[in-house]
Amino acid sequence: MDESVLACCRLIESSVCAHHVSVNAGKLVLAHDDPELASIVEQADLVNADGQSAVWGARMLGIPVPERVTGIDLMMRLIGEAETRGWPIYLLGATQEVCTLAVKAIESRYPNVTIAGFRNGYFSDDESVAKDVLASGARLLLVGMPSPRKEHFIHEQAERLGSLLAFGVGGSFDILAEKTRRAPKWMQSAGLEWFYRFTQEPRRMWRRYLVGNARFVLLLIRQMIVRSSRPQ
Repeated sequence: MDESVLACCRLIESSVCAHHVSVNAGKLVLAHDDPELASIVEQADLVNADGQSAVWGARMLGIPVPERVTGIDLMMRLIGEAETRGWPIYLLGATQEVCTLAVKAIESRYPNVTIAGFRNGYFSDDESVAKDVLASGARLLLVGMPSPRKEHFIHEQAERLGSLLAFGVGGSFDILAEKTRRAPKWMQSAGLEWFYRFTQEPRRMWRRYLVGNARFVLLLIRQMIVRSSRPQ
């Protein structure tokens, strides 16, 4: 986490539009099915494992991921840095109500932070929204839209967004707005946060978690077989 915060701060201070991506089991399955999304993730300036299953899977494949870095925890750390360093932030995504409540929650926790702007994630004119972000002077863009929509938006509009860190935060705005709740710490550590989320909205989430997680396990097993069959 500390290394990720430092890396993000360096990217914010750079003179480019940098892209941060968090991956979990669901996004890895999406990337498997969507080569364009996979390419965007591979080109990102920083990628974190957000999801204990992604950490465990990486370690099983011999990839030394030190720990899980959740998007919402990293986001809150960066908002704190933005308050201290004077970086304006922009919130983009969710419904207008949720986005407004998320802004209020941030302002109550970080009273000296500068909110450069915010708007909902329901739009079709990506170029116009990107220009609004640029005009706001934001240095940290928090994008609370579903995947792969947010990854495509950031990647395709990078040249119009200006010098900032574009950070995909998934459903973090809903948590800030208290529309959904985070799992208890023990469930997070046990890799059961997905199940806690599923119990809150089973009708909407069953395919994403039950089918998606099963596919992730199968893809992991297949990759382990492929690696074990390679000459040493």
